[in-house]
Amino acid sequence: MSLAGKVALVTGAARGIGRVTALVLSREGAHVGVADLLPEVEGTATEIRATGGRSAAAVFDVSDPAQVGEGVARIVAELGEVDILVNNAAIVNNIAPLSRMSHEAWLREISVNLGGAFNVTKEVLGPMVRKGWGRIVNISSLGAQGGLQRQIGYASSKAGLVGFTKTVALEHARDNITCNAVLPGMIETELVSRMPEEIKEAVLSDIPAGRFGTMEEVAHLVAFLVSDRAGFINGAEIRIDGGMGLLTKSLGSRREARQRRRDTT
Repeated sequence: MSLAGKVALVTGAARGIGRVTALVLSREGAHVGVADLLPEVEGTATEIRATGGRSAAAVFDVSDPAQVGEGVARIVAELGEVDILVNNAAIVNNIAPLSRMSHEAWLREISVNLGGAFNVTKEVLGPMVRKGWGRIVNISSLGAQGGLQRQIGYASSKAGLVGFTKTVALEHARDNITCNAVLPGMIETELVSRMPEEIKEAVLSDIPAGRFGTMEEVAHLVAFLVSDRAGFINGAEIRIDGGMGLLTKSLGSRREARQRRRDTT
């Protein structure tokens, strides 16, 4: 499943799934550009170079088309035109029900999580079309299918990302470009590891596999999807959730029910 000679760009690569995905793609032979709003993304590039890989880092806001253009240009100047794009950058810090979520918070989440994928994809798509080869993976969420209580911006943006994925696939399949969405469930990221133990135990009870997923498992799925072995997989939405999505209620609804029970005891 070698990606030797391919140039990949991973957004949101300062930490979490994005960082681990960048490291895995490098191990598979890709030259990896990493981008994030956080300057710590330089550390991801340093890690890649320390293991003998080629990497370039750029700090920019994916919601700003001008910044995206400048940042992608810096990475292309160092590594070459992008063959593989992983749209991972997202924010998940707007927690409020619809009735109390501000317009500013809603717009910011949509502009980063959905608009960012549009901006970066638009920037790298032309060379993929000219070369007749490209791989795009959008990191969505299990919440795209079931909704999330008090996270309407996040759930809506991630659901929109699935529609975006399918449309890109339809428009560019004949250009030998694939575009697929990965929908992680509960993955043991830095954020999840800091959750209170009682919350983690409650969530685990909803996962048929009885454990959280690892960031490496997500990264290896992405690595497969961007390889030639997955050339006939296009427009797919692939859950990686330990079976959690097989349950009928949404993740948000189950959390809300548990919260109501705690509030009344």
